[in-house]
Amino acid sequence: MSFQDENPQQNEEVKTAEAPKRRRSYRTYDYGLLILTLFLVGLGLVFLYSTSSYTATQKFGNAAFYLKRQGNYALIGIIAMLIISHIDYKIYIAKLTVFRIRAVYVLYALCIFLQVIVLFVGEEIYGAKRWIEIPKIGSFQPSEVTKICIIVFTAFIAYTAPKKMNRIGGFIRAGVYMAPLILLVAKEDLSTSVVLLGIFFIICFVTSRKTWYFIAMALLACGAVAAYIFLGEGFRGERIEGWLNVDTASAGYQIRRGLYAISSGGLTGKGLGESSMKLGYVPESHNDMIFSIICEELGIVGAICIILLFVLLIWRIYTVAINASDLFGSLLCIGVMAHIGIQAVMNIAVVTNTIPATGIALPFISYGGTSLVLLLCEIGMVLSVSYHIKNVD
Repeated sequence: MSFQDENPQQNEEVKTAEAPKRRRSYRTYDYGLLILTLFLVGLGLVFLYSTSSYTATQKFGNAAFYLKRQGNYALIGIIAMLIISHIDYKIYIAKLTVFRIRAVYVLYALCIFLQVIVLFVGEEIYGAKRWIEIPKIGSFQPSEVTKICIIVFTAFIAYTAPKKMNRIGGFIRAGVYMAPLILLVAKEDLSTSVVLLGIFFIICFVTSRKTWYFIAMALLACGAVAAYIFLGEGFRGERIEGWLNVDTASAGYQIRRGLYAISSGGLTGKGLGESSMKLGYVPESHNDMIFSIICEELGIVGAICIILLFVLLIWRIYTVAINASDLFGSLLCIGVMAHIGIQAVMNIAVVTNTIPATGIALPFISYGGTSLVLLLCEIGMVLSVSYHIKNVD
């Protein structure tokens, strides 16, 4: 009788040890991205109250007016983010059972409709029709929905024909779809159209293995934007004048005051809530110019910390993108990453007078309900992609 026959228990242990381990697959959920997003939203509410309390008291007699409104939108956005994060992201390109048409086409048609409607019935603020007033709810900005449409639709086009994106013809084909949306937005909001164009370019660039025609197209796009500025309405030319002569030009007043706020903050700042420039000296201090007040209150150190938070957020989204289970999920993440990155860079560049003044919000921090809710919806899409990544032990 063999040794293994005399010791059946040991024999079984040997067989178990020699047998290959079964590989177990499981799904993940990027809690790091979720926590980082919630932290940014919470930080944004703190900064918003600090920068808006004086203005809110003067206008509405309630220091927490803007905080309460933004807090309500934040709650709506967080709930939407969590719901979207548990919905399969492939539903955006799936065919709807009723009309047998892909959901992405419905979203595209809806955005075209909203961008046309806002030109006729939109509420005019600062000379531009960008908002649709909804009774008992507030203003709604259709261009924020269009940002999601650009992300999803461009990712869909690249996903269905990735090899065509290696040729300039494929890029032009994608551009034909996107041009109506971008041009409709550019009619009243040049800065947002630049963000949309940037998202489109980056998704196509990542998909393609060729780069030469992107350089040519980028130069062409820059030329078109420059021509639109100089040949268009007068106020855009005034902003160029304000950028070049910020110390003397009347159009440079807002940026000039913002630079005063940044310089007075020094290295460590005056302390949270201790800004003096927010007391009516910096226009839109709780909106487009909020970064200048952050610099005044927290100094260069605080500004660097905010920038690093955005870098960390973009890195987390990039990590999900490179590990996505398919190309469509990866391109969705790239689109969201491009949106947040471009908008953050543009806002900080405007505040520091690196580029001409333009109305662009700082993601998650500036006041704006539509922007916050839809940014959180985009993060929900990225979390959905992360949840469908299959890991193997």
